[in-house]
Amino acid sequence: MLADRRTRRGPYNAGMVMRFSKMHGIGNDFVVVDRRGLSARLEPDLVQAIADRHTGVGFDQLLTVEDPRAPGSLAAYGIYNSDGSAARQCGNGVRCLVAWLHRDAPIRGRVVLDGPVGPVACERLADGRIRVDMGVPQFAPETVPFVVAAAADDYPLSIVGGPVRIGVASMGNPHAVLEVDEVATAPIAQLGPLIERHRQFPDRANVGFAEVVDRHSIRLRVFERGVGETLACGSGACAAAAILIRRGRVASPLTVTLPGGTLIIEWAGADTPLSMTGPAAFVFEGTWNP
Repeated sequence: MLADRRTRRGPYNAGMVMRFSKMHGIGNDFVVVDRRGLSARLEPDLVQAIADRHTGVGFDQLLTVEDPRAPGSLAAYGIYNSDGSAARQCGNGVRCLVAWLHRDAPIRGRVVLDGPVGPVACERLADGRIRVDMGVPQFAPETVPFVVAAAADDYPLSIVGGPVRIGVASMGNPHAVLEVDEVATAPIAQLGPLIERHRQFPDRANVGFAEVVDRHSIRLRVFERGVGETLACGSGACAAAAILIRRGRVASPLTVTLPGGTLIIEWAGADTPLSMTGPAAFVFEGTWNP
């Protein structure tokens, strides 16, 4: 049942109609729910029901718009994977949230959102694209977290079928990145689940498969933690860019082409923050009837 945009706001509780927006960032799709003024979190079974692409709405992640937690912040947000688990960061989702908030009340200049792992600075550009400060990439294994005896540039990982070599990074959520010859033929369906749930990733991991095209461009596919392969993953693009720039394989600015579209990643290296620029799109408005 579709709802008029004018009715998208308003509180709800269990048993009441829940208004939502369906959005996507280069194919990474989301349900956005306004929870400002509410305190109860969404239950995993409700999230799973909405996520079902046959009997529900369907999404890669569900995003909640919440009251700001820090002075000067525009809003806070929460992230749920399609399996009902909570996520800590989603770059494509943040861009969609900025577009949603801009539609709600025009945004001018830089704004700050309170994310699950801290403040995130964002800017809506004149062409409608959104630039997000994704923070400083973290490579220390304990920050990912990744269980290993000593830090290194890359690591051998023993899995069924033979070892692979990965880079690891945290963009507020855990990432493993494999460099491959061709992403089109990479065995993502086989390797993705094995690496995501590998014992050396105690919080599981998002798994990126990256192909270097030239000095300033790569192709990428991502098997997301708690979701599976998606058309795009913003934090995954950031992690792949950071790992490959740090190795000297590519340089900033980096064009990252995912199955759903293209992102621009800029990073000066070392202890500097990384930025991601890309589009966000509205698909439709609706209501969920529990």
